[in-house]
Amino acid sequence: MEEQQLQRRHPTTERIVDYFQEKGPSTSQVLVVITLFPIGAVLLCLAGLTLSTTLAALVVSTPIFVLFSPILLPAVLTIAFAVVGFLTSGAFGITALSSVTWLVNYFRGMRGSLPDHLEKARRRVQETGGDTGQYARDVTRS
Repeated sequence: MEEQQLQRRHPTTERIVDYFQEKGPSTSQVLVVITLFPIGAVLLCLAGLTLSTTLAALVVSTPIFVLFSPILLPAVLTIAFAVVGFLTSGAFGITALSSVTWLVNYFRGMRGSLPDHLEKARRRVQETGGDTGQYARDVTRS
């Protein structure tokens, strides 16, 4: 009777082994898992160590910040306003410089045709004035 049970188990065992050989992970996948598991464990330990160190530093430094806050807050605000002022001043300076450069290049390009541009502008102003006058006459009639 035991032999019949062993014989029944044996084909099933072979099927399981065959299944894992066909569908199981390859050797390279097993090597990747074996290699990456210790690296992941080390990185997880370092993350925990960093978190605990950060919390300890926060516990130690909080009373110091509370004691020195009347001095630190105005100092930080003064430095922040000074930095913002310098950056704003630089941005305005660069904007002004680029605007002047653009104007100089624009007028250099118009050097030969400046009278033509002025004549076109004068005609446009006259046409606009005439159109506005006609519009005003039309409005007053109705």
